[in-house]
Amino acid sequence: MEKKALLKTPLFTGIKEDDFQSVLKLLNATERTYTKGETVFHSGSVINQLGIILEGRIQIESTDFWGNKTILDSLGEGKVFAETYALTKVPLMVDVTATQESKILLLQTDNLGSAKDEFSQIITKNLLTVSMKKNLHLSQRIFHTSSKTIRGRLLSYLSSQVPRGTPNAEFDIPYDRQQLADYLEVDRSALSAELSKMKADGLIDYWKNHFKLLGR
Repeated sequence: MEKKALLKTPLFTGIKEDDFQSVLKLLNATERTYTKGETVFHSGSVINQLGIILEGRIQIESTDFWGNKTILDSLGEGKVFAETYALTKVPLMVDVTATQESKILLLQTDNLGSAKDEFSQIITKNLLTVSMKKNLHLSQRIFHTSSKTIRGRLLSYLSSQVPRGTPNAEFDIPYDRQQLADYLEVDRSALSAELSKMKADGLIDYWKNHFKLLGR
């Protein structure tokens, strides 16, 4: 991800290109590459860094005492993660894992609370905006998992991937079948069976993680 593209991400809104290196210095920025399946942040750890994805994709997941996994989100290039934990120093309640080889920019938040310069104020304001948008996104996931039926959950999730009012749409989702089942909190076999029924009913067409919503 090039510097100009990075400056267009929500975290750096309002930062000029000439000031970018000063901002990175303020945040003690470091860049690291993670292999597929490698954990970026572990549940239970206390961190002082947030991440922004330069390349690749990460997955945020929660695992209970018995090993049952719930996928909370999947994030791609330009997305910010772990900012709430970095700012509050509350131990992580989730694991953050790379689902493909990923390049992450890690930014320390220790200087934001004490520094009164213009850059700190801009970044802090941007982090608030990012956090508010994530709250809305998490609310949307609640809608996806609130239906008592698997079809209802699938219709909610798939509909959210395209703008309202679009009669036909094609798109890729960031999950395989098991991951989608974990995200929607349903059994994988039952999910696959329901997808087949929806295809037979003329609601959708799909191939692996590529979906097409068919008009009513």
